[in-house]
Amino acid sequence: MEILDKLAQEIFSLKAYPDKHQIESVASELVNKHPCLMEPGSSRGYDGWTTSIKYKLGNYRSKLRQAGCNEVCVNKKRGKDNVDVRFSLKKAKRGEVNHVPDHPESYDDDALEDQRCFLVNTMKKNSKDMELISQKMELTFSLRRKEIVEVEPMVQEIQERWPALFLEEQICEEFYRVTTKDLLGTFRAALDQYTLGLLKLYRARKATFGDTMEGLLDRLDKETSDIALHRKTTCLEGLPIFVRDTSKKLFLTCLDTDPDDKQTTGVQMGILTVLVDDDAPPSTPTVNSIAIVLEESIVLSDLPDIPTAFAYLFGLLYTLNMEFPKEHKYTFEVVQHIFMELSSTCSQRVRSLKTKLLM
Repeated sequence: MEILDKLAQEIFSLKAYPDKHQIESVASELVNKHPCLMEPGSSRGYDGWTTSIKYKLGNYRSKLRQAGCNEVCVNKKRGKDNVDVRFSLKKAKRGEVNHVPDHPESYDDDALEDQRCFLVNTMKKNSKDMELISQKMELTFSLRRKEIVEVEPMVQEIQERWPALFLEEQICEEFYRVTTKDLLGTFRAALDQYTLGLLKLYRARKATFGDTMEGLLDRLDKETSDIALHRKTTCLEGLPIFVRDTSKKLFLTCLDTDPDDKQTTGVQMGILTVLVDDDAPPSTPTVNSIAIVLEESIVLSDLPDIPTAFAYLFGLLYTLNMEFPKEHKYTFEVVQHIFMELSSTCSQRVRSLKTKLLM
């Protein structure tokens, strides 16, 4: 353990997120310099050291995040005693059937790591074999969950190691692996069911929420095309307002002429609508694209509409094992408990909303 601790410190001083080959070179040099540390029965004599160093680095980064180290801590919130702490990951969430499953029979970490590398190479090809990618993602599910839950990597690191996880199809499949629920199908059916009821509640109490809710509903009333989609969008955009969350930090807008770093700087998580910088009136802006932002990075872009983006964002919270942020807690709890039916218990605030919807 002392060797691993020292190695983690020295590696981190050079690079916070070394790749697999760099970690292997450290392990190789370690056993070359100290032959007594070579592993008997191992093909190269240092495979176990490679795995141990990787996880030790993950644990070391986790400790540094909790201490507020800027190199590994992109997003923060205010904790007890007004101390900055990283946006936390979670234990098993309600409704998770497979939180950290066992490896498939006859596979260990090293064998699954080889499959992961094959996946990364497959994703680099111009013509991707989606069926093969799905098979390999299913095979490596246990390794991926072990890394995400135990090592707690940053989203950027997960993107580098598991790029296929951020494909729209794979978000849905991974969500099904974790919860056995159809992400898009269940979400869309629930949105169809509850949209009119939620809009009725918004209108009945719009005076309580001031100009924000009233402006949202006025904009809906002025729409003349694709009314069904605009109703669903308003239903979701009004939900944080109704449950008294912070809506401005969840639904974001920017212009396509804004610098890329300005679009995402300081964004812990959110749905970003990029508007065309033209002469269109403010009431009818032209949408360039809709994207999902996590830890200051766009992880999914060119989505067709806000409801679809919201569904994928909710799916990513499960697939990346992320806790609901405090400022959006009740919004996502509504989706978890009422829309997706993933939990049998909920807060009093969400229970009250559910009662009103069922009346």
